[in-house]
Amino acid sequence: MARIAGIDLPKNKRGEIGLTYIYGIGRSTAQYILTKAEIDFSKKVSQWNDDELNAIRTIINDELKVEGALRSEVSMNIKRLMDIACYRGLRHRKGLPLRGQRTRTNSRTRKGKRKTVAGKKKAPKK
Repeated sequence: MARIAGIDLPKNKRGEIGLTYIYGIGRSTAQYILTKAEIDFSKKVSQWNDDELNAIRTIINDELKVEGALRSEVSMNIKRLMDIACYRGLRHRKGLPLRGQRTRTNSRTRKGKRKTVAGKKKAPKK
């Protein structure tokens, strides 16, 4: 079992895909790591030997910020934006989209489930 950065990598996946299970590593970074470690992209995670695993671990530890350290850095960046009360920080605080998307329709992912407001009732006729 390949365990890197506290994550169990899936054994049946190719190395290039398996490394993307680590937070902070995408396809291009995974390809960079495997190239530097001189491992074929199509080689499955279960076929890696101990030397290859150690090479991957050292590259990730020395050059990349992944998992807990990266998550805390991202959350600190968001907290900083909220503390200085810039536009993006205010949008984070209100739970609205922050990159210029429209909010009249759509943006349900950020806003959450619809909160229906009852319509105004008409006055009874005399």
